[in-house]
Parts: sequence; structure tokens; C-alpha cells
Amino acid sequence: MTGPGKAVVAIGIFDGVHRGHQRILARAREVANSRSLPVLALTFHPHPTAILAPDRQPALLLNIHSRVELLKKHGADDVEVLTFSKEFASLSPNAFIEDILIELLGAAHVVVGENFSFGSRASGSIDDIKRYIDGEAVALLHDDGGPISSTRIRAHVANGEMESAEKLLGRAHFLQGGVVHGEKRGREIGYPTANLEQLSGMAIPPDGIYAGYLYVERDRLPAAISIGTNPTFPPSYPGERPRQVEAYALDRDDLDLYGQRASIEFLSFLRPTIAFPGLEPLLAQMAADCAEAKRLIAQKSGELG
Repeated sequence: MTGPGKAVVAIGIFDGVHRGHQRILARAREVANSRSLPVLALTFHPHPTAILAPDRQPALLLNIHSRVELLKKHGADDVEVLTFSKEFASLSPNAFIEDILIELLGAAHVVVGENFSFGSRASGSIDDIKRYIDGEAVALLHDDGGPISSTRIRAHVANGEMESAEKLLGRAHFLQGGVVHGEKRGREIGYPTANLEQLSGMAIPPDGIYAGYLYVERDRLPAAISIGTNPTFPPSYPGERPRQVEAYALDRDDLDLYGQRASIEFLSFLRPTIAFPGLEPLLAQMAADCAEAKRLIAQKSGELG
């Protein structure tokens, strides 16, 4: 742990580590550099709403591992993940400041978003923190749609509006998980896919076909992505087939990814999932999907280049 008065602490849930969160981290980095101190990001897991109002628990934009990675990418030297519980939520603002910020984290300066609250009944504010240590609230980042927020991004993802989500995130939305065995239908028909494990609680786009990327280790592979239950073929076991998130690395049939962790990144929605009357029309559509995914990825790469 960092000793007393030894770090600039940026506090937030930081789900998505979107452009607004990046502004908070950038300000913390600025203050830290001026004082020759490290930046420590303080975040919470599980999401507070999952504990305080589980019926309103939001779908997460990032798992906790990806959240930590992105916090470090955008300026944090270290990340402290505190377990959020009803007992933690009942802490008074003074106890949070004294026990967590000062005693545990050694905060010399605190940076939060202007809508940040903490402590029992969310009664604490940056003004309470400033009675103890230096601190500041960073104004929310706005665009034409209003304040940039995780809530807005979740809505875009839920509607398959991947380009709109990307503008707010400052990057493409992605899902991460272990690659598991599927029914191997794709391999049998010439389109082997990497199937992600069941992603409970994550912000998954609607069923459909998408253009994007498959990340495995350091490889970033252009991909056509499918989300859905593969309605053209009945499941090979009793009951309903669960939703699957799977990616076909374009023009690659030599990958063996089982047991590895992978990320699937979404650039554009291509079409909804539909049931085809047979294999031939499905294969024709898959070829068209792959061609369109290639075109969109190349176009995107050209825009960024």
C-alpha cells in the first residue's frame, strides 16, 4: 500500500473507462506529475447497484480485469479494487475518508467526477474530502447528446449502435472471456469460430452479425462476429441453445484457441440473425458477411491511418 500522503487518488466505478473517466485520470496524472507522486485509481467491485438495488443492476461494459488494465493504460500507476458490500456502503463519509483514503491509500490529493458521492446514503461529497486533504471535482465531459456516461454507452450497445458507443468510449466496445468448445458447426462448414464462455452480466450487443476484431495474446485478427442461438440448426442436445458470442478470424482456419483468453471487439452491425432454409443459402450469406466485414474493417483502418 501507499504510505500517508504519497499518492494522487482518482475515485470512481469507472465502468467502461470511457472518455469522461479518461478526463478524470488525465487530471489526476497532471496533479501527480506536478507533485512527483504516483496515481492510484480506486474502484469498486461488484457494481454498487448490484448490492444496493439488484433488480436494477446494469450490464457491465467491462469485467474487472479489463477495467484495471484500461485504468492503467489511461494514467493510473496502480489500481485498488475495494469489495463493495452493504457494510461498506454503510460507512459514514468521515469513516470513508479517514479509514480508506487516508489510512489505507495514503491519499495526498483526490480527483473525482463532479457527480461523485460516497458514504452512507451517498451523503458524502468532494467538499467533505477537502476538509481533510486536497481534492477536486472534474466537470463532466459533454457531447451533443449530453454528459458522456456509462448509462448512455450501455444503451448504444443494447441497440447495436457500435459506432455511437465507440465515440463515447474512445475505443470500440469489446467482450473478453475464455474460448470454449462449441458444437463445432462452424469448423464443419469452413468457418471455425472462437466461442467465448457465457458472459453473465456483461453488456452484450443484440443478436446479429458484426464486423470487428478477434484479439488473442498479441494478435489482432479481422473478424466476422456472430451473436445469437444459431437458429438455422437445431441444438445437438435437449433444450434451448444459449446465446453464443463467437468470432471467425477472416480467412483463417488454422487457429487452435481453446482454453485461451480472447477479446472480441465490435466495430459495426451488419445484419440481424435469421434462420436460413438450409446450408447453401447460409453459406452464401456467410461469404457475403465476410466480404462486407473486410470492406468495413479496411475502411475503418483507412480512416484511422
